[in-house]
Amino acid sequence: MNKDESISFATKFLEDVLSFFGVNVAVKSSYDEDVIELSVPSSELNAFLIGRGAETLRSLQHLVSSALSSKDAELTRVNVDVANYKKQRADRIATKAEEWIKRVRETGEPYEVGLNAADRRIVHKIAGDYSDIETHSEGEGRDRKVIISRV
Repeated sequence: MNKDESISFATKFLEDVLSFFGVNVAVKSSYDEDVIELSVPSSELNAFLIGRGAETLRSLQHLVSSALSSKDAELTRVNVDVANYKKQRADRIATKAEEWIKRVRETGEPYEVGLNAADRRIVHKIAGDYSDIETHSEGEGRDRKVIISRV
């Protein structure tokens, strides 16, 4: 299955899964850096589809990705967003990252915070804009943390 077929399959698959839960919406799809981006518009079931701590959202993502893998698709990495939840969360994490970096610059003390992989990537990206700040991750699984420190 080539890239275009992968994107079409992922979109239709997610729409079918959502319709099982009574959410009949058109999923928007795009492609960015080997990742299929699937955007679910807002509905009355946003909270249900996102879930506590975005667990349901990650599960939907995993389900679509697994379906693509089973079809030997060229693209299998998937990012599912519901009602711009992830974008809004990314904006909040970026704002916090700026505050954490400011704190490290003022105190000189490293700052560590436990975040999921997506949120850690945001912090690493924001920190990349500062020549006097470096970041790295430590730990395993759910205990993984990002450390922000001065160079």
